[in-house]
Amino acid sequence: MKSMLQPLTASMMRRVGRRVPTPQHIWVYWRCDGRDDIARVRNMSVGGVFIETRSPKKIGAMTNLHFLVQEGAIRADATVRHAKEGQGMGLKFTAVREEDRKNLISLMARLRAV
Repeated sequence: MKSMLQPLTASMMRRVGRRVPTPQHIWVYWRCDGRDDIARVRNMSVGGVFIETRSPKKIGAMTNLHFLVQEGAIRADATVRHAKEGQGMGLKFTAVREEDRKNLISLMARLRAV
C-alpha cells in the first residue's frame, strides 16, 4: 500500500521562510512514543512548528501531527529538532500528506496576513 505522506520537496523547503506567531486558537493533536496529546501551536512555518508541552520529547524523536483548522485537515510527520523543558518543542516537518499541502499553504498565508 502506497503511503499517503509525501516528503517535502526542495522547492517547498526553499519557501520555508520565517516562523509566524500563531493566535491562541491554533492547536494540534500529536503522537510520539505511544503518547497522544493536544498542544497549542506557538509559531509555525511551512517547514515546522513549535508546540507548547511541559514534557517535550528527545531531539530526533519522530512525531505525527494532526491540525484541524478552518483551512481543513493538515496531517504531517515531524522530527523533534529542539526542546525546552517546561515550555515545548520545535518540530521539523519531514512529510505532509499530499492532499493537505494546499491547506498548510493556505493556513500560512492567513497567519502572515494577520
